[in-house]
Amino acid sequence: MAQLKDKVILITGAAGMLGLAAVHMFLERGAVVAACDARPIPQARMPVSDHAQRFLYAEADMTNEIHIRNVMSMIRERFGRLDGLYHNVYINRTATIVNQDLLDWEDTIKGTLTSTFLMNKHAARQMRTNGGGAIVNTSSVLGTIPVPENAAYGASKAAVEQLTRVAAVELAPWSIRVNAIVPGDFKSEELLAGYTDRQKDAIRQKTLIGRSGFPDEVNELAAFLLSDAASYATGSLYPITGGFGL
Repeated sequence: MAQLKDKVILITGAAGMLGLAAVHMFLERGAVVAACDARPIPQARMPVSDHAQRFLYAEADMTNEIHIRNVMSMIRERFGRLDGLYHNVYINRTATIVNQDLLDWEDTIKGTLTSTFLMNKHAARQMRTNGGGAIVNTSSVLGTIPVPENAAYGASKAAVEQLTRVAAVELAPWSIRVNAIVPGDFKSEELLAGYTDRQKDAIRQKTLIGRSGFPDEVNELAAFLLSDAASYATGSLYPITGGFGL
């Protein structure tokens, strides 16, 4: 189990399936968690009061540099430092290339790639002041495997992977490690409960493991990369796909 005790970690996309599961996992492991999303976390899923001293939530748009600066100021004022970033924000406007609206294309690029650039930029500036840290970007198997109607998203995720490599090179002198996880298909147990047997069979046929992954399985890898146990890991991509597409 990756040790995150007392590490100050910022989780973006924290109202989403992967990000919200990470908030709860990291808090349970002793991390200090700053979380943000453009929408609120449902009240029923907010961390319990036991974690109130180690949890900060802010509604913010991760494509808006002013919002990001404000979040970083809140973290600095509340916790005094930032040790890790787990970036989960994306947008996917699906359409075939010939039918893709330009605004939808640009929204996908901005929400997926530009948000990653901005978060890496400002997290690194914050981490530099306390001697280093770790960044984990979230890519996707669709950055490598071509799937119809996902050109904008796939291109964005492929670019996130190269951005991760360049960031690792540039930020190494500041003792900041940068890696990316590359998830395949994953779903919560609650979501899967609503799938038909036919839909579940279709998922089984796409992976060697024969099922969707669960958010905590993906977040386990992210937790490792954010921990000191991964102190020699940087500039790398870590697929966690269940053998999707092989």
